[in-house]
Amino acid sequence: QVQPVESGGGLVQAGDSLRLSCTASGRRFDIFTMAWFRQAPGTGREFVAAISRSGDATDFANFAKGRFTISRDNTKNMVYLQMNGLNPEDTAKYYCAAGGRISRDISGYLYWGQGTQVAVSS
Repeated sequence: QVQPVESGGGLVQAGDSLRLSCTASGRRFDIFTMAWFRQAPGTGREFVAAISRSGDATDFANFAKGRFTISRDNTKNMVYLQMNGLNPEDTAKYYCAAGGRISRDISGYLYWGQGTQVAVSS
């Protein structure tokens, strides 16, 4: 079992950048694929990005490609989401998740954090 904990959210202006962090305590961190999802009010949870156990493979939602970067540091049990060029449509609660393999489906992830709020003003 692993418990993700997110941090780094906040209120920014359109065009700004933000880096979210996720630390995962518990079992060996490097056996899990890690991902970020987000959920805006009144909508379902949607896939943002994922990174493989070793970090050699990544996947991004179309809206994230070219703007967001996902990375991990297995020596620190950390995964990061660098978000550039933020716009108001990126306003959501962002969740870190741990699973077995890269997937865009929430069912592919067993362990979830509580989320960190990101708000982007125009």
